[in-house]
Amino acid sequence: MGWYELISFIWSPGNPLPAGTGGSENYTVGQVRELNRRGVPAQVVTVGLGTADGRDDFAGIPFLSLSTLAEVSELDGTVVFVNEPHIVPTRTQAFLILHNPPPIREREWAFAADGTRDRALIATSRYAADLWARFLDVDVQTISVVYPFAEPCFAAQPRPVNTRGRTRVLFAGRLSPEKGIYTLLSTLHIDIIDQDVDLDFVATTAGADKPQGKIIEGLLAAHPRISVVPTRKTPDTMAALMAEHDIVVMPSNSQYWHETFGIVSIEAQHAGCRVVASDDGGLPETDCGGVTLIRPDDAETLAWGIRAAVAAGPLSVAARRDAGTKFTVGQSVDTLLSVFAAPQPIPPAAITRQLEELIAAPSAEEPCPIAPGRRPEPRHELGASSIS
Repeated sequence: MGWYELISFIWSPGNPLPAGTGGSENYTVGQVRELNRRGVPAQVVTVGLGTADGRDDFAGIPFLSLSTLAEVSELDGTVVFVNEPHIVPTRTQAFLILHNPPPIREREWAFAADGTRDRALIATSRYAADLWARFLDVDVQTISVVYPFAEPCFAAQPRPVNTRGRTRVLFAGRLSPEKGIYTLLSTLHIDIIDQDVDLDFVATTAGADKPQGKIIEGLLAAHPRISVVPTRKTPDTMAALMAEHDIVVMPSNSQYWHETFGIVSIEAQHAGCRVVASDDGGLPETDCGGVTLIRPDDAETLAWGIRAAVAAGPLSVAARRDAGTKFTVGQSVDTLLSVFAAPQPIPPAAITRQLEELIAAPSAEEPCPIAPGRRPEPRHELGASSIS
């Protein structure tokens, strides 16, 4: 593949690309931005929305809107599906980036399995690759890993001096149960947190555009120990918000959801924050030197994790500088391009088709028997040795 070929990232059909709500959005837009910076043409492709597809929140990012999913078949270059494994033919073998864990509902299993059969698969962590390999019953080596990243602005963002002397704790995930927001609410009432008046808790409105997020936003607004601030829709503004905090909490649920990576964790560490995160899914792989892992779904353990982060003090300048060298967008795009360039394993569906064709092929003709004692006549080619 030549790097001049267009790379199209297919966003979830019928859904706009939202700003400031999650890792898959940041990953997709960041990849496109860095590819274009390198002179590699890349674009976000949305389906069925026209220009009302979220592009207004992503200045400088090329968007293409298609009317139907079937039009993906007409795209030239490399096609990369984001999250959803829709079955649609493509001119060359397409890729699928598995940002989410496999579905837990049986009604969704066939869609996930069928849609991955002909795709070259990319996971966002070793954990996610192993999880999908077991779900699909394939060799984990056939699933590539391309890690997410923090945009350069997170490591470059100056940290303002904390003149109040209070520890500032931020929940920057979506307002949804799987992100552990209810665990955090429980933690606020545990004595070692509730009685510490030097702790300030803040959450953003990320995800409040959804029905369940709107309910959770109301709960947070009514709580006297936590403040709610508007979600940040650009990397620069999110980096500035994180730099105003000391600890970022990621108490992700593990009962029915497993973080495949956790991009907020590396963004926070690049911005100089300590991170308290669930010891589950891909979150342990995000440790850049500032992560404290705690038992998931456990408000008491989260409370003690916060206390440990407070006791450890601010992330040092050297530790922050070291964190900023890990999980960079340059490293991520280098890996992505190497995956595109490498020979891809034969998809399981192709192997199945080949076996079915082999079984259906007619049997070979049986050889003619040679009479006992009779030797086959020698065959001579016309040449000098055959002339007497």
